[in-house]
Amino acid sequence: MQHPPAPAAVPLPARADLPRHIGIIMDGNGRWARQRHLPRVAGHRAGVRAIRPVMEACHQAGVHILTLYAFSTENWQRPRTEVSALMRLFGETIDREVGELHENGVQIRVFGDRARLSASLQEKVAQAEALTAHDTSAILNVAINYGGRGEIVAAIRELARSGTDLSKLDEGVLSSALYTAGLPDPDLIVRTAGEFRISNFLLWQAAYAELYVTDTLWPDFGESAVHEALDDYSCRERKFGAVPDPGAQDDTFGPPPAPRAHDVHHATPRG
Repeated sequence: MQHPPAPAAVPLPARADLPRHIGIIMDGNGRWARQRHLPRVAGHRAGVRAIRPVMEACHQAGVHILTLYAFSTENWQRPRTEVSALMRLFGETIDREVGELHENGVQIRVFGDRARLSASLQEKVAQAEALTAHDTSAILNVAINYGGRGEIVAAIRELARSGTDLSKLDEGVLSSALYTAGLPDPDLIVRTAGEFRISNFLLWQAAYAELYVTDTLWPDFGESAVHEALDDYSCRERKFGAVPDPGAQDDTFGPPPAPRAHDVHHATPRG
């Protein structure tokens, strides 16, 4: 299990009602292309173009840790031509973007099993991580050949090989062996394209994340969509399994808020 560099000490959110860490399941590239009678790879290229505006919108809003689900362990089941095109696109994107990301102080970290990636792509990933290892403005985590279940299994195996007594394993020790070690858990998981599932993404880390689902396809998810997601998050009441003490209620603040009908908010894109 190859870990990315230690996460940089990036700024805290600009406001207390903003998430420290956002994870995004970028879905809908294929549908975006199909609606335009284009090949699927055109949708993936459009999806790559959507990343920078989303990163910039998050950073300008005061959120400095972003994790993008780019390619899952299950995505190898797609047609070979599509997988090959995606792998080329990953390499091209690193070549084109890493210099400017470094200039802007963005640390790049890659999650996932790199062994199945080509030697050239593994080298590009390693070079990008090394170049940006000490950048401290923001963190961009990219999950490639990643699966949440596989991450947990690999972490436990690594702990066992290191001599850890697994009979005494606790949450802190396991968390320290994951790709996200040193990062806050994601506060908000965004899924585009209207699907209500998390698809093996950050299963351990997202235990108490707020979920936000939008019908907007990933290539169309831009600055305004980021602000809508953040506005929705800022209205959530996060209890982490606890409930307020009724005796502590102060009438000067009015009655307690009504409970939400659903824990998952489904956002319909504006006209």
